[in-house]
Amino acid sequence: MRETWLRVNTRALALAMALPAALALVGLLALVTPWPDWVAAAATVVGWVLVGVAGVLVAILVWQMGQSRLAYDRGHLVLNLRAGGPIRVPIEVVEGFLLGQGPSYLPGKEAHKLETSTLVIRLAERATEWEQIAVKPALASWCHHYVTIRGTWCQPLSVALVNRLNARLAEVTRESRAAQVAR
Repeated sequence: MRETWLRVNTRALALAMALPAALALVGLLALVTPWPDWVAAAATVVGWVLVGVAGVLVAILVWQMGQSRLAYDRGHLVLNLRAGGPIRVPIEVVEGFLLGQGPSYLPGKEAHKLETSTLVIRLAERATEWEQIAVKPALASWCHHYVTIRGTWCQPLSVALVNRLNARLAEVTRESRAAQVAR
């Protein structure tokens, strides 16, 4: 069973629901407004299309809220840092977590200069296949055995969170080693 270690930024996703809510409102208004006969059919179609699109967008955002940025699943650190499937890194390769700071990569001329907290994951240098993996730049960077997750798109980062992650990493690493010895 998957254990969430780092959640997505639910505040940003909740804020993103403002656009679908506005679309749904406009669609509902188009449906309930009394229109002249020559406009009524088109207004009904437009209204239902807007409500449908808003529903799909809300469903996608709610689904994303349920996703984790980092999780642990049966001996693997699961990273959701790109479109498509997650990246499953063997837990034996993960050496630790650090708190850092880096560019936010927010859109806009001024926002692009802002910095955010980052979570840095150190991977073992012996695991050459995990040296560099393509990820979505707005979410993270992955270079030379370091994965840097931008705090903009995950739950708030803190020293306490990083300490909990390192403690849990130590626990699952011990469990993984004990299971391998038992085989």
